Amino acid sequence: MGLFERLRSGLRKTREAFLSPLEETLKTRKRLDRDFLYELEELLILADVGPELAEEIVGKLAEKDTGSLSPEGLEEALEEEITSILAGAEREFLPPPEKPCVFLIVGVNGSGKTTTAAKLAHKFMARGAKVLLAAADTFRAAAIEQLRRLGEQVGAEVIAHRPGADPGAVIHDALEHAQRRGYDFLLVDTAGRLQTKVPLMEELRKVRRVVEKLAGRPPDERILVLDATVGQNALSQARLFHEAVGLTGLVITKLDGTAKGGAVLPIWRELGVPILWVGVGEGMEDLVEFRARDFARALVRR
Repeated sequence: MGLFERLRSGLRKTREAFLSPLEETLKTRKRLDRDFLYELEELLILADVGPELAEEIVGKLAEKDTGSLSPEGLEEALEEEITSILAGAEREFLPPPEKPCVFLIVGVNGSGKTTTAAKLAHKFMARGAKVLLAAADTFRAAAIEQLRRLGEQVGAEVIAHRPGADPGAVIHDALEHAQRRGYDFLLVDTAGRLQTKVPLMEELRKVRRVVEKLAGRPPDERILVLDATVGQNALSQARLFHEAVGLTGLVITKLDGTAKGGAVLPIWRELGVPILWVGVGEGMEDLVEFRARDFARALVRR
């Protein structure tokens, strides 16, 4: 499948949960009357767009001179409004001239950090880059083993210490190794112990300082991985990580496993952090570049 087809497939649950009730309603209505707009607003909220944005979208549609209402006309109007809200949310990733490009990959446990690190390694290696993975989630032996296994799967070297080791020491060793061996990318998988969030945030600040001291600059990308199935509940998590490391981008995972793909809109509106990639499946190819227009079309077009 092409990138858009992967995105469209990943958003199927959200799209069907949203469009199917609308299509039924459109059989009995010809215009955007008050009852229809109310139903549309409810469906947007169910897709986790949130009350404020749902009201904004419906308000903009109500202002339009729609004439005769058709499913195609409504889909087109929704696509335009969602694309408008997501304007500025996309940013093409361009590696810096300095090597290695250091990715600090953060997020709570279970969000898909480790898998995202491997998918990014796979993506960059497919373009001919030399990629090193660092297992800095030293508090969970399972996380270290998972990264080792995924690194072997994609053919990337993994730097890891024993469980319980200092994450800063892991990153120090990994960065020195990457510099010495001429790696293009160093992708750092960090811990995500939300239940002890204050020590975790302090640890992430320390990790950032280690990179800055050794590389002479902060990590080039500080990427937060958010689980789409959590929806808007991810916002409070995101603010903490943003305060800790100064996020440069987001990866939103597991869009294929939820009917709440609309949460992408309030996440962008609230954080203002660009969305670089979205995860739409379990395969290594199922991490696609985020494009606002493509996302809007895949979300609301049959």
